[in-house]
Amino acid sequence: MNQIIEVENLSLQYRFIKSLSFKEWVTYTFKASKQDSKMKVFEALHDITFKIEKGKTVGIIGENGAGKSTLLKVLANVYAPDSGNVKIHTDSSSLLTLATGFKSDLSGYENIYINGLLLGLTKKELDEKMNEIIAFSELGDFLANPVRTYSSGMKSKLAFSIACHIDPELLFIDEVFSVGDARFRKKSSAKIKDLIKSDRTVVMVSHSDDLIKEMCDEVIWLDKGKLIAQGGTKEILKDYIAYSNR
Repeated sequence: MNQIIEVENLSLQYRFIKSLSFKEWVTYTFKASKQDSKMKVFEALHDITFKIEKGKTVGIIGENGAGKSTLLKVLANVYAPDSGNVKIHTDSSSLLTLATGFKSDLSGYENIYINGLLLGLTKKELDEKMNEIIAFSELGDFLANPVRTYSSGMKSKLAFSIACHIDPELLFIDEVFSVGDARFRKKSSAKIKDLIKSDRTVVMVSHSDDLIKEMCDEVIWLDKGKLIAQGGTKEILKDYIAYSNR
């Protein structure tokens, strides 16, 4: 089978409660018949169908709120769709994101194990990669301290250092190209590009048109949760830029 991802008629909705007064909240809580009128529904993805071939690097593009990160999280099995089918033809996949939470009272070392396990590594694999992760993070002795003592930049460095040492057949990347100071950003960007240039399949979200043009074989263009086009990067990106500048 040449396809590693097959998506058919995928839809996903977010449901949330409208802003309520205290009296309305009490009524909403205790009277189920009132719920539908107070529930707002936002369709993040609507009837999306596409396929991705093995070994391709595919960018997901679109304006803010288009559904890019939501689609990526559905593919990575973080979110379950409301309808449609998603078939992933590999057991080796991982989401590279900085959104993974840390346990603030635990040390950096302990959080490496926790986050690494959540990303799919075994303890043996983490032990083998530990020195690389530590060196890449550049946090040194700070790794013995609780993460609550870290700055936001230090947390980002640690999260990136863990995530970029995952080695799956299918890699999902969600906007992680701007981490830490200028020198670390350069290093982290080079690391990501090394991961992308390997033989693995990569699906990535980025707002950088230049990066998409440089790294991607093809793109998927979303707008307001709908699939506008899928195809060669140069052609689709040209149409997308023209649409964005209209």
